[in-house]
Formats: sequence, structure tokens, C-alpha cells
Amino acid sequence: MSKHLDGYTKPELIACCGAREIRDYDVVLVGTGFPTMSAGIARHTHAPNARLMQESGVFDAQPKRPALSVGDPCLNPGAAMTGTLLDVMGMFLQGGCVDVGFLSGSQVDKYGNINTTVIGDYSNPRSRLPGSGGANPIGSLAKRVIIIALHDTRRLAEKVDFITTPGYIDGAGTREKWGLPPDTGPEAIITNKAVLRFDKATGEAYLASYHPDTSVDEVRENTPWDLKVADDVHETEPPTEEELRALREILDPNRLISAYERRGYV
Repeated sequence: MSKHLDGYTKPELIACCGAREIRDYDVVLVGTGFPTMSAGIARHTHAPNARLMQESGVFDAQPKRPALSVGDPCLNPGAAMTGTLLDVMGMFLQGGCVDVGFLSGSQVDKYGNINTTVIGDYSNPRSRLPGSGGANPIGSLAKRVIIIALHDTRRLAEKVDFITTPGYIDGAGTREKWGLPPDTGPEAIITNKAVLRFDKATGEAYLASYHPDTSVDEVRENTPWDLKVADDVHETEPPTEEELRALREILDPNRLISAYERRGYV
């Protein structure tokens, strides 16, 4: 049994939570930051045959340092393929070959819908956001979607102002009604306070585990809908010695992940 450690940071816990969502032999579409760290931890621990892919077209990258963007040249040496955006988003994603996609957004609601388009009314918004990028096709076509989000009433919403990327839209079964592939959709929302999962009968997110520095009550207070709580809700397992060794010694020896804490992300 792996040994769990007490000396870790919140960003490290979030990265480890993401890693635990990846299974051996998964094809994982990642960006930079937490998704890359999570996928790397998984490959160096329980999922050695998982394969990573970036939107830029790099498949099975073997970077020697954390990538600064999906187009970072450090992703190219040793990769199985250096293709194009069309290869990844067309051949792999639209071909149904992506098992896991990682996403984040300015707003995430209880059905896992993501907004990266506008805050407020679309015709007269309080602010305009960057838009979809590759998020919509990833959220539409990846078999499992893992969402990374801050846990507060500004980032989480009962209903997003605009659906840039579909989750379960307005409940279970709606994705299929709109023509999206069956057995796809959000799997978990990993926040700085908890891990939320989705009730397949309703499509709504519920509390599966709360992080060691918080509580069920605090998580619910910071969630802008009536968050259901799993019967077996429990404290999130801390990082294991193996997970932290992979992160600190192999993937991120310069501890760049700590920048997320300094910038107030967690």
C-alpha cells in the first residue's frame, strides 16, 4: 500500500487528484499546467501506458521540463508524432480515440457546462472572454472530461451565463438529444476544496470528497447550488510518496507548480 504524506502543497494535491482520474492505456488530451502535471504523475505511477497529446499535434511527448504552452519546443524531442492541430482534433478526437480531456473555464455549472465566452448577457456582457479554442470539441467528444476549477461562487454557478462547452447541458440524456456521442461527458470537477462527481441519473455534480483543510459544510457554503453529498463522502486522500516523488524529482524539480499558489490560484 502506498504511503500518504502530510508535507504537500494544495497545487500538488490538485495535480495528484487529476492523475488518479487517468487509467492505464488512456489517450489523454492535455494543455499545460495541472493537466500536464496530472498526466505525468499518472504515467510515472499507476498508468505507465497512458499516452499524452497536445492540441498542437504532439503525441506521446517526453518533455524534460514542464511545458510553458502546447507549442513549447520541449514537447517535440522523443515524441511519437509531431503532427498538427487537425491531426489531434480531427483524426484522434473526432475519431473517438480520446479517453480523457482536461478543461477549465471562467464559469462551471452544476451540469459541468463551461463558459469561456462572456460574463453577463451575451448581447451586453460585463466582460468578454477568449472563447472556446479547442474546449468545445474536447468537451463534446472526449469519453471522460476532467474539469479543474476554483471553488467559489464566482467560478462555480448554478447555471453558466453562456455554454461554450457542453457538459450534461440541462440534465442527463440531453447530450444525446443534441447529437453528442453516448457515454461521453464530464467525469469530475477538481477544485481547491473538493472533488465533485456526476450523478449519471440526473447529470448533476455532487460532493464526492473534501480536501483535508476544509469540510463538507465549507464546500457547500461555497457552492452556488444545493450541492448533494455522497453517502460515502470522505476526505480526499493526500498525495502518496510515489506521486510526490514523480512530481518533484522527475516532472517538476524546480517546483514551478508552486507558482499557482503564489498567484492565488488555490
